[in-house]
Amino acid sequence: MKQVYICQDTIIGVFSAIHDAWMENRDDDSGIALRGQMMPKMFCEYTEVEENEQKSIAVERLIKKNLGYNAYWDIYHALLSDDCEKADAVYHTMLDARQIKDSKRIMEHLSNPHVARVFELSRKVGNEAHIFTEFIRFRELENGVLFSEIAPKSQVLTCIADHFTNRFPLENWIVYDQTHEIFLAHQARRKWVLVQGEALNTEAAGKISEKEGKFENLWKMFCRSISIDERGNPNLQRGHLPICYRKNMTEFN
Repeated sequence: MKQVYICQDTIIGVFSAIHDAWMENRDDDSGIALRGQMMPKMFCEYTEVEENEQKSIAVERLIKKNLGYNAYWDIYHALLSDDCEKADAVYHTMLDARQIKDSKRIMEHLSNPHVARVFELSRKVGNEAHIFTEFIRFRELENGVLFSEIAPKSQVLTCIADHFTNRFPLENWIVYDQTHEIFLAHQARRKWVLVQGEALNTEAAGKISEKEGKFENLWKMFCRSISIDERGNPNLQRGHLPICYRKNMTEFN
């Protein structure tokens, strides 16, 4: 029977499952599924895998040593996507890398369906992260913290963290991922951190500073003043700025 390892939809969770599957050496007779995102199949035996940081570190080292850093980042970004079969694609990509002469060139084998899937997911996450570096809008709260809310499909917070840390190194700021309920927090002059398991205080997040209210009105007025109704092109605008991103942008509120 095929052995399927069930894990949490996190980097540590997936790497822990890959570790267990790899150590048992089941090869193509095994697979990995995400908890809550799988459909039971016949002739399969399911094993629950708990997150384990040591296992995750071991797999990370294995990938970097044998597949290289470029492949590792493709795998890392692919695991941030919202695809329910991403973990299995990554696992079989690692297995298939053992069948080629130079395992560090595995991501060049796009004729392999697993490799092609990992490459596609990695590019998708990278594109979405790039979009959010342009579309994120911060607002200043009464306590002086810069706050932003986004609703990404993928878990892009770690992809955009360094960008905003470099832009606002002297500011206290928070980006809240509504989809995955995760906070990206940065304290002035320090490194960023991810915060999970905490609920958003909507009351505090809604209290903006007096200065922020004035600047928001000025920004909306500016956007209205530069627009030309006669030259409006909604289809072209949606191509550059999809509707799904607008609900958290100041100029569309």
